[in-house]
Amino acid sequence: MWECESSTLGRVTVYSIQGCPHCIQAKATLRQLGVPVCDVDIGIHSELRAKVKELTGRSTVPQIFFNNVHVGGNDDLQKLDPAELRRLVTLVREEPLPADALPLPEKNQPDDTAEETDRDFKCERDELADLVEDLKHGSVIGSHRRGLTVYKKSFSGNQLVDWLQKERGMARAEACHTAQAMLQKKYMVIVQGGGQQDGSFDEGKDTMNTLYRLLEDDPHSALNAGQTAACTAIQAAELSLLLREMILKLFSEHLSADGKSVDYKGMSVNPAFERYCELAIQLQRVELLSLSREEKLAFFINIYNALVIHGYLRLGAPTNMWQRYRFFNYVSYLIGGEVFTLQDIENGVLRGNRKGVAQLRRPFSKTDPRLQMALPDAEPLIHFALNCGAKGCPPIKTYTPQDIDTQLRTAAEAFLENDDGCVIDSGKREVRLSQIFKWYKADFGGTDEKLLNWVLEHMGDSPKKTSLQGILSAGKTKVSFLPYDWSSNSFH
Repeated sequence: MWECESSTLGRVTVYSIQGCPHCIQAKATLRQLGVPVCDVDIGIHSELRAKVKELTGRSTVPQIFFNNVHVGGNDDLQKLDPAELRRLVTLVREEPLPADALPLPEKNQPDDTAEETDRDFKCERDELADLVEDLKHGSVIGSHRRGLTVYKKSFSGNQLVDWLQKERGMARAEACHTAQAMLQKKYMVIVQGGGQQDGSFDEGKDTMNTLYRLLEDDPHSALNAGQTAACTAIQAAELSLLLREMILKLFSEHLSADGKSVDYKGMSVNPAFERYCELAIQLQRVELLSLSREEKLAFFINIYNALVIHGYLRLGAPTNMWQRYRFFNYVSYLIGGEVFTLQDIENGVLRGNRKGVAQLRRPFSKTDPRLQMALPDAEPLIHFALNCGAKGCPPIKTYTPQDIDTQLRTAAEAFLENDDGCVIDSGKREVRLSQIFKWYKADFGGTDEKLLNWVLEHMGDSPKKTSLQGILSAGKTKVSFLPYDWSSNSFH
């Protein structure tokens, strides 16, 4: 997507992405100046990212040009000397755009992303959905005792097979096959006994006496629970991209005019949010076991970022340390038949099942089925893709499996360009880093030396990188950590 206000002479070109508060702030300031603005979303037109990086030497957005004069990001715009700002405004108003004008998307290039973002999820009803609906209203589901424990809203394998034979007229073999399909498709879960998740649903004692429960009746606090996902399961990567695009578009619509706050209350009553919630239900039965490393990275990063916003809308933004601890250990989605909290996604899946901040144990035990989802090693680059709050955003907000490592490196590079990510004090031979590097130091090598080398390796070519190289070569570099801004951006 790109929009240009008409102008017979020059223009201000802003390279931005959707949902970037700093881009919104910059464009609000430019509107007040009364200059023609051309807004180019390089989250959509990714073919321009490399050119913008070449022109500016930066990986962050927004990047602002008055005609062909590069101003920088939003902070640079806000700090411009008034006399210099007047000169630039005059330049745009009175001088034509130079012949070597800045790159824009081609006029005949299709803008598919706008359609993709606005498209409605088309639900193809799963072949077992009607059967499950009938089962909910049958006489099978009830309370069952095993020892001293009563399992409410449960049924045995034998009861289910008998019901399929009696109510659906199935032969015994067909009924067993159908029951196994219900289990494999995550319509029901085991609540007591052995059972076989992957084997045949047969006449074996363990299988037929095992107690099951419909997934929607399983008690948990997941934000997408309480209703059965009745649609045919779609691919995990496609679903996560759809969800992230929907919540990001909704987020953008409720950013204040200056980009500094979000009207979460307004978001929560927007009909688009209800459509988002309906789509999030489809996560319940998504297939995860076959995902590659790249697919897992893209899927869980997108879902994590969407879940944070969903959690804000349902529970409000946490305002103190205890609330933050509860938020990240409570806010969850039901994904592929299992509950994943924010903490489970970050530390369990994306960090290779490592203890998180203030965690006494790893998220997944050796017998936890979610352990199958954990990446084999910690992925340090994910820390710059999970809801980055830096003053400049990476030029991407949704992640795709294709070229995911390059996307994550770009996000890290953008984070390190900002002073809330990394500050170099050559005089004191000191490097001040975000608290992220302190909290997850083990992911970056575990020592100050390895940490600094990691930072250097992931910086773009810039004066900041040159400064860091200089103090590292001199030796005895001091490492300290910047305060972390936990303030909420809620409008209310």
